[in-house]
Amino acid sequence: MITKENKSQAIALTQVSKNDVGSPQAQVSVLTARIKEVTEHLKTNKHDHMARRGLIQMVGKRRRLLKYLERKNFDAYKDIVAKLGLRK
Repeated sequence: MITKENKSQAIALTQVSKNDVGSPQAQVSVLTARIKEVTEHLKTNKHDHMARRGLIQMVGKRRRLLKYLERKNFDAYKDIVAKLGLRK
């Protein structure tokens, strides 16, 4: 579970304006932080299939958000991929 501090740090990394918490950039950043936490959890708990299912869902949601961002604002897409270190 992502803590409030980690979530606010992830949002601050990519937010567009001061009060931005719902832009695709902010959502991708929060999902990336959650994906990293669940991945670490699964390294020690290999048989936690519900966590694995949740991880696959989060990765799919992040992929869809990135695809949307790529279509609508390619510069923002390139920027967020570089900031978060994603393979694209």
